[in-house]
Amino acid sequence: QVQLVESGGGLVQAGDSLTLSCAVSGRTRFYTMGWFRQAPGKEREFVAAIPWNSDTNVYADSVKGRFTISRDAAKNTVYLQMDSLKPDDTAIYYCASGPISTQSIRTTRPYQYWGQGTQVTVSS
Repeated sequence: QVQLVESGGGLVQAGDSLTLSCAVSGRTRFYTMGWFRQAPGKEREFVAAIPWNSDTNVYADSVKGRFTISRDAAKNTVYLQMDSLKPDDTAIYYCASGPISTQSIRTTRPYQYWGQGTQVTVSS
């Protein structure tokens, strides 16, 4: 059983930076780790992921160059560094995990485990 607990959300201004953390428990050695977000009235969307079988992280076009996903195996923690935040980045951010191939990495359904989410609000 895998458990994911997000933290680090908050209220920031446009242009600010914020780092989200996802504390991971359970066996995830061959699991892809991802971040998704969901804004009010919108579907949950892919943000970034670390594939279990690749050294190349994957990003949504909307965050590429501004967000960085990373993993600290010693701390069992996945991070999402968010720079140059925009009001459109306002959403609940979720950490997710599962034995997912690169081809399915941007879709929600293949991810088996989800955290409870952390709210990020970016004011203009």
